Amino acid sequence: MSAGPQESLLREYLDYCRVEKGLAANSLTAYQHDLSRFFSYCAEGGAAPETADAADLRGYVDELSASGLSSRSIARALTTLRVFFRYLLRQERIAADPTADLSSPGQWKQLPKFLTFEEVDRLLEAPDPATPQGGRDRAMLQLLYATGLRVTELVTLPTRALHKELGVLRVRGKGDKERLTPVGREALGAVEAYVEHDRPALLGRRVAVELFVTTRGSGMTRQGFWKLLKKYRLLACVEKNITPHVLRHSFATHLLERGADLRSVQMMLGHSDISSTQIYTHVLRERLRKVYDEGHPRS
Repeated sequence: MSAGPQESLLREYLDYCRVEKGLAANSLTAYQHDLSRFFSYCAEGGAAPETADAADLRGYVDELSASGLSSRSIARALTTLRVFFRYLLRQERIAADPTADLSSPGQWKQLPKFLTFEEVDRLLEAPDPATPQGGRDRAMLQLLYATGLRVTELVTLPTRALHKELGVLRVRGKGDKERLTPVGREALGAVEAYVEHDRPALLGRRVAVELFVTTRGSGMTRQGFWKLLKKYRLLACVEKNITPHVLRHSFATHLLERGADLRSVQMMLGHSDISSTQIYTHVLRERLRKVYDEGHPRS
């Protein structure tokens, strides 16, 4: 089986680094790791790496930061991208280098991007529940915002994951670790409606293990969900770029704004280390400031 265009591009670039630049094996391994991760990010958004612009690269680095990657690792990943895009520019495969005006991660405010309550409401109302696909999409969006799942966790949920009597979801996350996360009534209702009416309509006589399925009877993919998210962003007239991680950030931010503690949010997000959850401490600082201003007589 022949390699796809992106695999061929990656192999060609690594050959160039080995032959023309004489890079050592360790450096080649690091380049391959960084670029494979970037290529996967692009594929999830339905784009080719060579079409990425500066906004796409900022979104990618934001994702790396949100995943808990160290500043040093992010800086290395950015260096890899700079060298890669300069290669594409010399090969005349791109007209301009998107990394030219990209500042270093240390100069960025590493704050998670999230939606307002109103933007979330518009997004969740965008799917048409009168169709099987719309009912499925509404259930997926409701569940993602209600639980803060990673997109991989969402699309790989088995049908047995939801315990509607208890109102919880059994999730298998990173490192094959299992956790229970609560599900709100609205999301629970959307999923129940999907399971009762829309999922059987999508499957027909076919059988699938996954909770969320496509019209082909197979499980929803990460790439497929990204495309749906883009469609509903436009339908909802939300100007912000929305990724599955933005909904995850919105879940955590809105919980903290409403009084949840950081440790509880850590457990619901499935972070093994609370340092990953501490990217949301700006929300706590803002809430403390508001409480002080409203409650202290001499504020």
